[in-house]
Amino acid sequence: MGKKDWKSKAKALKKDLKALMSYQPAATVVVKKAKPISPLAPASFPVLPQIAGVEFAAVEAGVRYHNRKDVMLVRLAAGTALAGVFTRSTTRSGCVRDCQDKLAMKVPAGAGAAIVVNSGNSNAFTGKIGDIAVAEVTGAVAAALGLPASRVFSSSTGVIGEPLPYETITAKIPDLVAGLREDAIEMAAHAMMTTDTFPKGAAATVQGEGGEIKIAGIAKGSGMIAPDMATMLVYIFTDAKISPANLQKLLSRNVDTTFNSITVDSDTSTSDTLLLAATGQSAAAELKGAALKAFEVALHGVMRDLSHQVIRDGEGATKFVEVRVTGAASDADAQKLAFAIANSPLVKTAVAGQDPNWGRIVAAIGKAGAAADRDKLSIKFGDILVAKDGWRNPDYKEEEGAAYMQQPELVIAVDMGLGSAKRSVFTCDLTNRYIEINADYRS
Repeated sequence: MGKKDWKSKAKALKKDLKALMSYQPAATVVVKKAKPISPLAPASFPVLPQIAGVEFAAVEAGVRYHNRKDVMLVRLAAGTALAGVFTRSTTRSGCVRDCQDKLAMKVPAGAGAAIVVNSGNSNAFTGKIGDIAVAEVTGAVAAALGLPASRVFSSSTGVIGEPLPYETITAKIPDLVAGLREDAIEMAAHAMMTTDTFPKGAAATVQGEGGEIKIAGIAKGSGMIAPDMATMLVYIFTDAKISPANLQKLLSRNVDTTFNSITVDSDTSTSDTLLLAATGQSAAAELKGAALKAFEVALHGVMRDLSHQVIRDGEGATKFVEVRVTGAASDADAQKLAFAIANSPLVKTAVAGQDPNWGRIVAAIGKAGAAADRDKLSIKFGDILVAKDGWRNPDYKEEEGAAYMQQPELVIAVDMGLGSAKRSVFTCDLTNRYIEINADYRS
């Protein structure tokens, strides 16, 4: 297709988009009552360090919600290195595909970057008009900030299958640019929220060679949480000096035990995005050796903290649960077993009802498709040995298990007795509130 033909087709698609938008009912602007905050939420949003070379802004654009900020912008200084991991969903959104394409491009020398995020509409399963919406939003940001279009990354989160009213976002870009400042990261975290009940943030500081290195991250996620990057939007910023290739290695290496080890409901989203940006503006030397190792430990801690906050804000959650599998025959089996237990509706509803029904754990193990020997496995609730040697522990007292299940944070531990492989997965209970939230999501 020639350039002229492409322009003609793009013009026609834009016309189609406007026609589709004209059929949007007025009710697409949703006014919601204040949501009760998760009982597992932290007491407050943490104090996050300002990262040199990173600025934030957020505005009300009315993409779907009313009387709340729903679009945020991040400006990243010239020379910033970027890395990312994304959903592996085959129906991933236009934003995700665009981010993946741009990260694979050669970076213009000394170029800055930007990230623009909206809530309320995921711009997923919206066909070519969704791609146009991505191009319009990122192009407008690029023009406003004087950046190459290839260095503007976008994310959208919310309802699937509805055209993104991108003009409501592009109209607010001047306000976003005017409002950019280094100390607005919490405001940006609020603007990303959909069914979240609290904004999520985490930070770490590590001593580099010749100076301090700071890390600060924010996330959103509450439902549609399952591996294949897990389901959320996450943005982590650091002032470390590190090459894009090494930054990507660190990020990819630490996803498995953090964002790929959580599940709320076993449903993978179309919009998972995790971007890690390093501005290189710390006084510390470029990361290598012991400093690089220390930085990776700190980065892992931030990623783990944010991923656990997502579970603590699981839709309707009242319990934070670690499913800890040990003694499995292989790493693959350990993973299958942990997720079979963590995703079992019967296990999750038993946890919600504070019922120490260990038989449901046995059933989940049996269906996992992993090697198991009835007479070798054991089950614990915390430190309480519930079952071993193929049947209930003769010393187990039901009232002890019932008392343990009343705690807000639980460990379900299973040892398979077959090998040395292990895996921990983090989940929450499944309550009536989960059904209410998801039955009401589009209305």
